[in-house]
Formats: sequence, C-alpha cells, structure tokens
Amino acid sequence: MKRKIIQIDEDLCNGCGLCIPNCHEGALQIIDGKARLISDLFCDGLGACLGYCPEGAIEIIERDAEPYDEKKVMEILVTKGRNTILAHLEHLRDHKEEEFLKQAIDYIKENNIDMSIEKHDEQHASACGCPGSMARDFRAEEEKPVVAATHSEPLNTPSELRQWPVQLHLLNPQASYFKNADVVLAADCAAFAMGDFHGRYLKNKTLAIACPKLDSNQQSYLDKLVAMINDSKINSLTIVRMEVPCCGGLTRMAQMAVATASRKIPIKQAVISASGEVIEEDWVL
Repeated sequence: MKRKIIQIDEDLCNGCGLCIPNCHEGALQIIDGKARLISDLFCDGLGACLGYCPEGAIEIIERDAEPYDEKKVMEILVTKGRNTILAHLEHLRDHKEEEFLKQAIDYIKENNIDMSIEKHDEQHASACGCPGSMARDFRAEEEKPVVAATHSEPLNTPSELRQWPVQLHLLNPQASYFKNADVVLAADCAAFAMGDFHGRYLKNKTLAIACPKLDSNQQSYLDKLVAMINDSKINSLTIVRMEVPCCGGLTRMAQMAVATASRKIPIKQAVISASGEVIEEDWVL
C-alpha cells in the first residue's frame, strides 16, 4: 500500500505559521523559523495545511508505507537540530505515545546526542495544530465513578471511549491504541440512535466513526483499515451500522479491507434501527 505524507521545502518556507492551525493531526510546528513535520506518526497525508501556505512550500508525496519506526524518524530529526528533537519528544509525550517516546530517548542515549537545554530552547514550544484533533489515549486514566442522580441532575454514566479523535479521517492507524485492539467501526448516527451504545459495543474497544454516504475520499478509509489490520494487527472489527441501505457501505468497506490485507481477522456486523433497536447481529466474516 502507498502512504501519503506532506513534504516541506525549507528553501521556500518563510516561517509564517499559517499552516500550523490547519494541521488536523497537530504534527506541524515552527522550529527555528521554519515549518517542520515533527512526527510522521500523526500526519495523515490529507493536506489540510496545503492551501494555507502562501509560498507553496508544502506538497503531498506518496511512498511505500511501512510500520512506523521511531529510530528511523530520529535519524532524520537529529539532522534538524536539538529544537526539532525536543519538539518531537514533547509531541510524543502530549499524545501519550509512551512506547515511541521510550524508543526516541533510547536512541538519544545510544547515540550520545547532546540534549543539554539552554534558555533559547524554550522558544521552540509554539502552537502545534488544532487541539481538538490532538490524539489522546484514555486507557491509563483512572476509572470514573458513576455519580448518583439527584432531583435536578440525571445519572452521570461514565464514557467507555478509550481514545481521541474518533473520526476515521483524523485517526492514525498505527497509533498505540490500535495495537492488538478490538476495533469498532460505527456509523456516525449509531451512537445517537442507541441509548446503550457505550455499554454494549464500546467497552474495552477502540473506536472509529465514518459515514459511507457523505464522507469524501473513502479510499483513504480503506487504506487506513488495511493498515490497522497489517501494521497494528488489530484482533477483530465490529461494524455498527444503521438499517438504511447506504450504511451497508461500512460493512463492504471492512470486507474489502480484509480481502486486501495480508492478515485475516473476523468481522461482526450489528444493524441498528432508527429507534435504536438491534435488528441483526452476526459474524459476516
């Protein structure tokens, strides 16, 4: 499979920063006066930042995809200087990618890279994209207690959501919360129709949501599902779709992904009525 990713021409980049808030993945920062891609892991290659570059310094390139390799990324980043390395480490920490952060630190130690901090290093911490789409892993957080209802407040049922974001366009298929996970691919409407969506389908699972009728660039959806199966080695895929015919596109997309992937995983389908009832639930592969 091919993976799309942005490439920045540093000779053209003037460091204006207009691309930063338009990077949905939070993978861009202004470092030493230039826009830098500080983490391949969080670049989805959709190019939301392209139209905001007045100098035309950003382009999308396509290359053969391979499992994310933190050491290879570090080999590139060390040529960019200490500030870029520090930004990358902070990026991994903020996204709770503990495994990759450890690999990066081990690389620094093994190669005796000087990371002593001077005052001017503090200036590198510029904004890193839209905080609303920053990846977050909730699995390590303490279990939230159920708050009893009062006469003025309803019962506060804890969420079973394990990560953020959830929209498939914004998700990176190689993020740590996909590793060996059971994944739910749900139609956008499903959670609104079902009163017990969290308890019945989301508990202990990683979530992706999509709409097979309205979403654009669905080839990227297929590519991401294949990457989840091949690279992150997900265990299973549960499709939670609405009863309307167009929603069957989610199931067909999942079946195509398994047929394309080098690994085979089971797929379960749950069909939900507009009133929130489970009409059908069965393994389809």
